[in-house]
Amino acid sequence: MTDLNQTRRWLLLLTVAGGLLLVTLDNSVLYTALPTLTEALSASPSQSLWIINAYPLVMAGLLLGAGTLGDRIGHRRMFLIGQVLFGVASLAAAFSTTPEQLIAARAFLAVGAAAMMPATLALIGLSFQDPRERNFAIAIWGSVALIGAALGPIIGGLLLQHFWWGAVFLINVPVVLLTLPATLWLAPQGQRDTTRPWDLVSSLLALMTLSGLVLAIKSLIATPASLATGGIAFAVAALGAWAFVRRQGQLPYPLLDFGIFRNPAFMAGTLSAIVTLFALAGLQLLTTQRFQLVAGFTPLNAGLLVSVAALGALPSALLGGGFLHRVGYRPLISGGLACAAAGVAMVALGFQHGLPWVIAGMALTGVGTGAAISVASTAIISNVPPHRVGMASSVEEVAYEFGGLFAVAVLGSLSAALYSLGLPVDGSIPAAAREGLGAALHLAQSAGEGAWLDAARNAYDTSYTWGLWVIVVVLALGAAFTTRLLRGPAGRPVAGPNPVH
Repeated sequence: MTDLNQTRRWLLLLTVAGGLLLVTLDNSVLYTALPTLTEALSASPSQSLWIINAYPLVMAGLLLGAGTLGDRIGHRRMFLIGQVLFGVASLAAAFSTTPEQLIAARAFLAVGAAAMMPATLALIGLSFQDPRERNFAIAIWGSVALIGAALGPIIGGLLLQHFWWGAVFLINVPVVLLTLPATLWLAPQGQRDTTRPWDLVSSLLALMTLSGLVLAIKSLIATPASLATGGIAFAVAALGAWAFVRRQGQLPYPLLDFGIFRNPAFMAGTLSAIVTLFALAGLQLLTTQRFQLVAGFTPLNAGLLVSVAALGALPSALLGGGFLHRVGYRPLISGGLACAAAGVAMVALGFQHGLPWVIAGMALTGVGTGAAISVASTAIISNVPPHRVGMASSVEEVAYEFGGLFAVAVLGSLSAALYSLGLPVDGSIPAAAREGLGAALHLAQSAGEGAWLDAARNAYDTSYTWGLWVIVVVLALGAAFTTRLLRGPAGRPVAGPNPVH
């Protein structure tokens, strides 16, 4: 019976990893598909960013509520519901005919993803009781997330070579059809606390806060900046944040218990999750766009290039989970973030000198983020009591989505703004070319390439370089803060079951 239970545990891990793979694939698959998709749907630069951002934005806003709802109705049921929603939304996204339809479908996809994501980690935490076995299972879970990040751009590039852009969403459907029956067979029912109410209002306030903040960033960084829209959006975000915090203090069963952040290891894990995903998502987004638009890479070649970072993270992620009990959190989290900062700096300094510099920098970034990302998940899930597993899982997923969301919002908007500012102010460059390098290339194809195209490419390279240095600074700050948080006992992993406090 023991061997059978052990087999079921690892098969369950494989099943929830399939769901996780879907969610992470949809975060990165559009990076290489975006230029093709933008042209096919005649999407504006702002619509293109919203096509990407609608997914992590809605997911991050709903994740906290989804984790608590899973505690109430069961994580197994939440995982099943999420799979069904994800499959239906994938079909809707694949056959969208306008940018608005695709943005709506991406938001619907995020609802399914938000239901699945906390359940994946919660089911692992409930099924693996031995601390070392649990650490290794979580490391595998984190590695699957990295595999999804690596495969997304590659799969997007492969599909675009043979099919229309909607195929990047249709690939989700077969995986859903495989994981649904496996979940019904393998996933434990778990304990359900039906006495605790589910607070939809708090979830909507979280979504309101994030939406306002993203819109404020886009409006204030845009060229020209919209101060009125940015100010109103920031006020909405501040109001939503104030109302959310105030409501949590009044509820007997809050959606988010801020007390869990008093644990420094939990806080360091959360910060590490935000920073690593900011770096990976930002590096992938900026690099795929730069090498397609400036260097003329195909979507597949650009996808293969950026996958080096995610693939480089796999060994260190698995080793980090295996050796955590020996070395502790601090060398893996703080050291990993510092290593990743050095890798991105290598890309920023060397991309003009040839691909070997880019590949080496990507690989070094992957080694660092891999070590940090797997241990961050363990620090989060292992430093809360059992009845907070769903909440902790949601916080962890919000941290990842928050990092990716703001990478796209900040770096995408900053890149567009710096491109426009880097162009000559005289009339040598057509007005249409100032909207973005994609528009400039399209104009050059239809009207003939002018001398201004080199200036446009140089301006884009300048914006790319500055975007990379922003990532370096964020990683360095993350390394410094986590080093401080993980001093003393906080840097040692929990030796037994999840603490009760």
